[in-house]
Amino acid sequence: MPVVDVRNLEGKTVGQVELSDEVFAARVNPHLLHETVRHYLNKARAGTHKTKDKGEVSGAGRKLWRQKGTGRARIGSIRSPLWRHGGTVHGPRPRSYDYVVPRQMLAGALRSALSSKLKEEKMTVIEAWSLETHKTKAFREQLSKLDGESPTILLVDTGENENLGKASRNLAGVKLVNTIALEPYDLLRHERLMISRPAAEKLSRSLAVTKKPRPDAPVQIAGATAAPAAKRESKHEARPKAEKAAKPAKAAKAAPKAKAKAKAAAKPKGKKG
Repeated sequence: MPVVDVRNLEGKTVGQVELSDEVFAARVNPHLLHETVRHYLNKARAGTHKTKDKGEVSGAGRKLWRQKGTGRARIGSIRSPLWRHGGTVHGPRPRSYDYVVPRQMLAGALRSALSSKLKEEKMTVIEAWSLETHKTKAFREQLSKLDGESPTILLVDTGENENLGKASRNLAGVKLVNTIALEPYDLLRHERLMISRPAAEKLSRSLAVTKKPRPDAPVQIAGATAAPAAKRESKHEARPKAEKAAKPAKAAKAAPKAKAKAKAAAKPKGKKG
Protein backbone atom coordinates (compact mmCIF):
# COMPACT_ATOMS: atom_id res chain seq x y z
CA MET A 1 0.00 0.00 0.00
CA PRO A 2 1.33 3.50 -0.80
CA VAL A 3 2.11 5.53 2.31
CA VAL A 4 1.63 9.30 1.95
CA ASP A 5 2.61 12.05 4.38
CA VAL A 6 -0.26 14.02 5.93
CA ARG A 7 0.28 17.78 6.33
CA ASN A 8 -1.62 20.47 8.19
CA LEU A 9 -2.57 23.90 6.88
CA GLU A 10 0.76 25.30 8.07
CA GLY A 11 2.66 22.94 5.77
CA LYS A 12 4.05 20.70 8.54
CA THR A 13 3.96 16.90 8.40
CA VAL A 14 1.70 15.57 11.16
CA GLY A 15 1.45 11.90 10.22
CA GLN A 16 1.04 9.32 7.47
CA VAL A 17 -1.85 7.53 5.83
CA GLU A 18 -2.01 4.24 3.96
CA LEU A 19 -3.97 4.33 0.73
CA SER A 20 -5.44 1.49 -1.27
CA ASP A 21 -3.29 -0.08 -3.98
CA GLU A 22 -6.37 -0.61 -6.19
CA VAL A 23 -7.19 3.11 -6.18
CA PHE A 24 -3.92 5.05 -5.83
CA ALA A 25 -1.47 2.53 -7.33
CA ALA A 26 -3.49 1.20 -10.25
CA ARG A 27 -2.36 0.92 -13.86
CA VAL A 28 -3.10 4.10 -15.84
CA ASN A 29 -5.49 3.43 -18.71
CA PRO A 30 -5.32 6.27 -21.29
CA HIS A 31 -8.33 4.93 -23.21
CA LEU A 32 -10.62 5.20 -20.16
CA LEU A 33 -9.37 8.71 -19.43
CA HIS A 34 -10.01 9.81 -23.01
CA GLU A 35 -13.50 8.32 -23.08
CA THR A 36 -14.59 9.84 -19.76
CA VAL A 37 -13.22 13.28 -20.65
CA ARG A 38 -15.05 13.13 -23.98
CA HIS A 39 -18.25 12.15 -22.16
CA TYR A 40 -17.86 15.02 -19.66
CA LEU A 41 -17.36 17.63 -22.39
CA ASN A 42 -20.26 16.34 -24.48
CA LYS A 43 -22.53 16.34 -21.45
CA ALA A 44 -21.64 19.98 -20.77
CA ARG A 45 -22.67 21.11 -24.26
CA ALA A 46 -25.86 23.16 -24.38
CA GLY A 47 -27.02 21.81 -27.75
CA THR A 48 -29.21 24.87 -28.41
CA HIS A 49 -28.04 25.45 -32.01
CA LYS A 50 -30.87 25.97 -34.48
CA THR A 51 -31.33 27.07 -38.10
CA LYS A 52 -34.56 27.97 -39.89
CA ASP A 53 -35.82 25.74 -42.66
CA LYS A 54 -38.02 26.69 -45.63
CA GLY A 55 -41.19 26.86 -43.55
CA GLU A 56 -39.70 29.13 -40.86
CA VAL A 57 -37.95 31.93 -42.77
CA SER A 58 -39.85 35.14 -43.60
CA GLY A 59 -41.31 35.60 -47.08
CA ALA A 60 -44.52 35.16 -49.04
CA GLY A 61 -45.59 31.74 -50.22
CA ARG A 62 -47.00 32.76 -53.59
CA LYS A 63 -45.47 31.69 -56.90
CA LEU A 64 -43.35 34.56 -58.27
CA TRP A 65 -44.08 33.94 -61.96
CA ARG A 66 -45.80 31.39 -64.09
CA GLN A 67 -44.23 28.00 -64.68
CA LYS A 68 -43.70 28.21 -68.44
CA GLY A 69 -43.27 30.80 -71.12
CA THR A 70 -41.05 33.35 -69.38
CA GLY A 71 -37.68 31.90 -70.35
CA ARG A 72 -36.57 31.91 -66.74
CA ALA A 73 -35.96 29.04 -64.41
CA ARG A 74 -39.08 27.75 -62.71
CA ILE A 75 -39.51 28.81 -59.11
CA GLY A 76 -42.09 27.96 -56.49
CA SER A 77 -41.31 30.17 -53.48
CA ILE A 78 -39.01 32.98 -52.49
CA ARG A 79 -38.15 30.98 -49.36
CA SER A 80 -36.49 28.25 -51.42
CA PRO A 81 -33.10 27.07 -50.05
CA LEU A 82 -31.62 27.85 -53.48
CA TRP A 83 -32.30 31.54 -53.02
CA ARG A 84 -30.57 34.15 -50.85
CA HIS A 85 -32.25 34.50 -47.46
CA GLY A 86 -33.97 31.19 -48.05
CA GLY A 87 -34.29 28.28 -45.66
CA THR A 88 -31.44 26.01 -44.60
CA VAL A 89 -31.49 22.37 -45.61
CA HIS A 90 -30.44 19.75 -43.02
CA GLY A 91 -29.27 22.40 -40.56
CA PRO A 92 -28.47 21.74 -36.88
CA ARG A 93 -31.39 21.14 -34.54
CA PRO A 94 -31.55 21.39 -30.72
CA ARG A 95 -30.42 18.10 -29.19
CA SER A 96 -28.52 16.60 -26.27
CA TYR A 97 -24.97 15.33 -26.77
CA ASP A 98 -25.02 13.26 -23.60
CA TYR A 99 -24.63 9.50 -23.76
CA VAL A 100 -24.40 6.70 -21.23
CA VAL A 101 -21.04 5.60 -19.84
CA PRO A 102 -20.94 2.54 -17.55
CA ARG A 103 -20.16 3.17 -13.91
CA GLN A 104 -17.27 0.73 -14.01
CA MET A 105 -15.60 2.82 -16.72
CA LEU A 106 -15.98 6.00 -14.64
CA ALA A 107 -14.59 4.25 -11.57
CA GLY A 108 -11.67 2.87 -13.60
CA ALA A 109 -10.91 6.35 -14.99
CA LEU A 110 -10.94 7.83 -11.48
CA ARG A 111 -8.51 5.16 -10.30
CA SER A 112 -6.23 5.91 -13.25
CA ALA A 113 -6.31 9.68 -12.66
CA LEU A 114 -5.67 9.40 -8.91
CA SER A 115 -2.83 6.93 -9.46
CA SER A 116 -1.29 9.26 -12.05
CA LYS A 117 -1.35 12.21 -9.61
CA LEU A 118 0.29 10.18 -6.87
CA LYS A 119 2.90 8.74 -9.24
CA GLU A 120 3.84 12.20 -10.52
CA GLU A 121 4.06 13.53 -6.92
CA LYS A 122 1.36 16.11 -7.57
CA MET A 123 -0.93 15.05 -4.74
CA THR A 124 -0.98 16.52 -1.22
CA VAL A 125 -2.98 15.01 1.65
CA ILE A 126 -4.27 17.56 4.18
CA GLU A 127 -5.24 16.61 7.72
CA ALA A 128 -8.47 18.66 7.56
CA TRP A 129 -9.77 21.80 5.85
CA SER A 130 -10.54 23.54 9.15
CA LEU A 131 -10.34 27.25 8.26
CA GLU A 132 -10.81 29.89 10.92
CA THR A 133 -12.02 32.51 8.46
CA HIS A 134 -13.49 32.71 4.98
CA LYS A 135 -11.07 35.42 3.82
CA THR A 136 -9.45 34.69 0.46
CA LYS A 137 -6.13 36.37 1.29
CA ALA A 138 -5.51 34.18 4.33
CA PHE A 139 -6.38 31.05 2.39
CA ARG A 140 -4.04 32.05 -0.44
CA GLU A 141 -1.16 32.24 2.04
CA GLN A 142 -1.99 28.77 3.36
CA LEU A 143 -1.99 27.34 -0.17
CA SER A 144 1.46 28.82 -0.73
CA LYS A 145 2.74 26.91 2.31
CA LEU A 146 1.26 23.69 0.89
CA ASP A 147 3.18 23.90 -2.40
CA GLY A 148 0.31 25.85 -3.87
CA GLU A 149 2.32 27.76 -6.43
CA SER A 150 0.80 25.67 -9.19
CA PRO A 151 -1.38 27.60 -11.66
CA THR A 152 -4.34 25.23 -11.16
CA ILE A 153 -5.28 23.45 -7.92
CA LEU A 154 -8.10 21.00 -7.25
CA LEU A 155 -9.41 20.86 -3.68
CA VAL A 156 -11.30 17.71 -2.60
CA ASP A 157 -13.23 17.39 0.64
CA THR A 158 -16.16 15.45 2.12
CA GLY A 159 -19.40 17.21 2.99
CA GLU A 160 -20.00 20.95 3.10
CA ASN A 161 -17.36 23.42 4.28
CA GLU A 162 -18.67 26.98 4.18
CA ASN A 163 -15.39 28.75 4.96
CA LEU A 164 -13.48 26.67 2.42
CA GLY A 165 -16.09 27.30 -0.28
CA LYS A 166 -16.12 31.07 0.24
CA ALA A 167 -12.32 31.34 0.51
CA SER A 168 -11.60 29.35 -2.66
CA ARG A 169 -14.33 30.54 -5.03
CA ASN A 170 -12.59 33.86 -5.83
CA LEU A 171 -9.19 32.31 -6.59
CA ALA A 172 -8.40 31.88 -10.27
CA GLY A 173 -7.48 28.30 -11.19
CA VAL A 174 -8.70 26.87 -7.85
CA LYS A 175 -11.76 24.59 -7.73
CA LEU A 176 -13.44 22.85 -4.80
CA VAL A 177 -15.11 19.48 -5.45
CA ASN A 178 -16.88 17.02 -3.20
CA THR A 179 -15.85 13.36 -3.34
CA ILE A 180 -19.30 12.45 -4.70
CA ALA A 181 -18.95 14.86 -7.65
CA LEU A 182 -15.30 14.10 -8.45
CA GLU A 183 -14.70 13.66 -12.19
CA PRO A 184 -11.62 12.42 -14.08
CA TYR A 185 -11.79 15.62 -16.16
CA ASP A 186 -11.19 17.76 -13.05
CA LEU A 187 -8.20 15.66 -12.02
CA LEU A 188 -6.62 15.93 -15.46
CA ARG A 189 -7.39 19.62 -15.93
CA HIS A 190 -5.78 20.78 -12.65
CA GLU A 191 -2.07 20.39 -12.14
CA ARG A 192 -2.04 19.75 -8.36
CA LEU A 193 -4.47 17.78 -6.22
CA MET A 194 -5.01 18.72 -2.56
CA ILE A 195 -7.27 16.23 -0.82
CA SER A 196 -8.26 15.95 2.82
CA ARG A 197 -7.44 12.81 4.76
CA PRO A 198 -11.12 11.78 5.22
CA ALA A 199 -11.73 12.25 1.51
CA ALA A 200 -8.71 10.09 0.57
CA GLU A 201 -9.86 7.32 2.91
CA LYS A 202 -13.40 7.52 1.55
CA LEU A 203 -12.17 7.20 -2.05
CA SER A 204 -9.98 4.26 -1.05
CA ARG A 205 -13.06 2.42 0.23
CA SER A 206 -15.57 3.41 -2.45
CA LEU A 207 -13.37 2.89 -5.53
CA ALA A 208 -11.79 -0.39 -4.38
CA VAL A 209 -12.46 -3.31 -6.72
CA THR A 210 -14.66 -5.83 -4.97
CA LYS A 211 -14.98 -9.19 -6.71
CA LYS A 212 -18.02 -11.26 -5.85
CA PRO A 213 -17.22 -14.88 -4.91
CA ARG A 214 -18.28 -17.37 -7.54
CA PRO A 215 -20.68 -20.14 -6.45
CA ASP A 216 -19.13 -23.56 -6.06
CA ALA A 217 -19.56 -25.92 -9.02
CA PRO A 218 -22.09 -28.72 -8.43
CA VAL A 219 -20.61 -32.11 -7.60
CA GLN A 220 -21.19 -34.64 -10.38
CA ILE A 221 -21.85 -38.26 -9.45
CA ALA A 222 -20.49 -40.90 -11.80
CA GLY A 223 -23.75 -42.86 -11.99
CA ALA A 224 -25.93 -39.82 -12.64
CA THR A 225 -25.02 -39.57 -16.33
CA ALA A 226 -26.10 -43.16 -17.05
CA ALA A 227 -29.67 -42.67 -15.83
CA PRO A 228 -31.05 -40.80 -18.89
CA ALA A 229 -29.59 -43.38 -21.26
CA ALA A 230 -31.30 -46.13 -19.31
CA LYS A 231 -34.60 -44.28 -19.55
CA ARG A 232 -34.24 -43.94 -23.31
CA GLU A 233 -33.52 -47.66 -23.66
CA SER A 234 -36.53 -48.57 -21.56
CA LYS A 235 -38.76 -46.45 -23.81
CA HIS A 236 -37.43 -48.12 -26.96
CA GLU A 237 -37.81 -51.53 -25.42
CA ALA A 238 -41.35 -50.82 -24.26
CA ARG A 239 -42.47 -49.77 -27.73
CA PRO A 240 -42.33 -53.26 -29.41
CA LYS A 241 -44.13 -54.76 -26.42
CA ALA A 242 -46.91 -52.24 -26.75
CA GLU A 243 -47.19 -52.96 -30.49
CA LYS A 244 -47.40 -56.73 -29.81
CA ALA A 245 -50.07 -56.18 -27.19
CA ALA A 246 -52.05 -53.95 -29.57
CA LYS A 247 -52.19 -56.59 -32.37
CA PRO A 248 -54.37 -59.17 -30.50
CA ALA A 249 -56.72 -56.38 -29.45
CA LYS A 250 -57.18 -55.33 -33.08
CA ALA A 251 -57.75 -58.94 -34.11
CA ALA A 252 -60.39 -59.35 -31.38
CA LYS A 253 -62.23 -56.24 -32.58
CA ALA A 254 -62.13 -57.39 -36.22
CA ALA A 255 -63.53 -60.92 -35.48
CA PRO A 256 -67.22 -59.91 -34.90
CA LYS A 257 -67.21 -57.82 -38.07
CA ALA A 258 -65.97 -60.78 -40.11
CA LYS A 259 -68.68 -63.07 -38.68
CA ALA A 260 -71.41 -60.55 -39.53
CA LYS A 261 -70.19 -60.33 -43.12
CA ALA A 262 -70.23 -64.15 -43.44
CA LYS A 263 -73.83 -64.42 -42.19
CA ALA A 264 -74.98 -61.71 -44.57
CA ALA A 265 -73.38 -63.55 -47.47
CA ALA A 266 -75.01 -66.93 -46.47
CA LYS A 267 -78.61 -65.57 -46.46
CA PRO A 268 -80.53 -66.17 -49.75
CA LYS A 269 -81.67 -63.11 -51.62
CA GLY A 270 -85.40 -62.58 -51.87
CA LYS A 271 -87.22 -62.89 -55.24
CA LYS A 272 -88.75 -59.81 -56.78
CA GLY A 273 -92.56 -60.05 -57.12
